[in-house]
Amino acid sequence: MNILIHPTYFPSISHFVAMAKADSITFEVEDNFQKQTNRNRMYIYSPNGVQLLNIPVKHSKELHQKFKDIRIENAFDWQKNHFKSLEAAYRTSPFFEYFEDDIRPIFEKKQEFMMDLTFQTIEIVTDCLGMDISFEKTEEYFHERTDKTDFRHLTNGKKDHSQFESYTQVFEEKHGYLNNLSILDLLFNEGRYAMDYLKNQQL
Repeated sequence: MNILIHPTYFPSISHFVAMAKADSITFEVEDNFQKQTNRNRMYIYSPNGVQLLNIPVKHSKELHQKFKDIRIENAFDWQKNHFKSLEAAYRTSPFFEYFEDDIRPIFEKKQEFMMDLTFQTIEIVTDCLGMDISFEKTEEYFHERTDKTDFRHLTNGKKDHSQFESYTQVFEEKHGYLNNLSILDLLFNEGRYAMDYLKNQQL
């Protein structure tokens, strides 16, 4: 399966299921930025249930701005807030401490462009999973692609209706199983077993 997919911030489990099953991966980098999508956000399992972690971006006066031109608004200390939230959510999970040093650079080094950051998060997670991927990037935007399985809709959480098998989550006793969160939720709870889980899921 040859897939077309968006790079997003610590992508959802559905993104990684698609990537784990793919023979080849092409990342869409020529699209316009759309608000209210997972391009600059992820969902985690906090002590209070689902928590949205959103990266602030600099808004342009231009109506249509390509995602690859979107700059991060680093005037807010979003990195510190996101890492604190991850600690509160996953400090007691089986594998948080094991992977903590791998993900920490995201929350210490400032990136200028959102797209560079998303690719860095994907690289870190694939390393943690022991997932060997090579990928291409689009050179032109096409609304429809017939040569690849188009998973670009997965970046819009409202259009992603994927349902996956449950696995043990830290606050499950309080709020029940929460489906299709950021890949970090699976990684911190399942460690290297996460890769087997991804391969066994259906989209």
